[in-house]
Amino acid sequence: MRRRRFAQVDVFADRPGAGNPLAVVLDADGLDDATMQDIARWTRLPETTFVQPPVTPDTSYRLRIFSPRREVPFAGHPSVGTAHAVLEAGLAEPKNGLLVQDGIAGALPLRIHGSGAERTIAVRTPRARLLETANADDPRLRDVLAGLPLGELPPALMDGGRRWWLAEVADEATLRAATPNWSAIAKLAESTGSMGLCAFARSKDPVYYLAVRAWVGAPAQFEDAASGAANATLAAWLAQRGALPGPDGFYRISQGREVGHDAIIELDVDGDSDVWSGGRVCTVIRGELDWR
Repeated sequence: MRRRRFAQVDVFADRPGAGNPLAVVLDADGLDDATMQDIARWTRLPETTFVQPPVTPDTSYRLRIFSPRREVPFAGHPSVGTAHAVLEAGLAEPKNGLLVQDGIAGALPLRIHGSGAERTIAVRTPRARLLETANADDPRLRDVLAGLPLGELPPALMDGGRRWWLAEVADEATLRAATPNWSAIAKLAESTGSMGLCAFARSKDPVYYLAVRAWVGAPAQFEDAASGAANATLAAWLAQRGALPGPDGFYRISQGREVGHDAIIELDVDGDSDVWSGGRVCTVIRGELDWR
């Protein structure tokens, strides 16, 4: 098996170690599903992506996304991080400021702004839809939200390719100090077919408008350092309620400090109500994968 170009990048970060890590296999043509899953299991990163040649003239490349356990139809940080790696490797060039990735979720455009260390990349995320709203005393949520004073919006279950419960916490300090009830979050995720709970609070910080924590309940329990998909789902919910925090549909969020990261994600809800999720990316490792 030939050697393949490989990169490890840090997504939604202006410096290494601040964002969400991603492995990218840049020459993945010819790899079968089992091999891609084996490689993703070996990297032990939240996701590993595999770049293949485009199959239509309207797309820039084909993308497969794998967690250590399974293939993922769509995720924000792998989409943004892969686009960065593709640009650095010279595998594609933007047309009218856009790359277009082709994957299970369809053809999704990515906006490219700037260059070098200042470059930002944002993916247009799949449309999210509201499944239901609930009260804090809902039996499914009661133990998850215990001790968390809530904000104005009711808890909601949204589906944007991945399904998340969303809950507004009354203030940023309370959210950052919260200790997740992992058994309750796992039960919530399993019983509702969701990832878990994405909790958020409004902020007075000059850089970001929201603080966000995403607690994944299944198939494993962990706190996501920076989730483009969860935040895109949240942006869609806020837009539906007329509660977007930033001017003209644009705002930044802070995520990951509680688990040793410091990611900044940029969200933009455009005039067509599409949500774009993105930010900066840093390349940490460049090399070759020799998988025999």
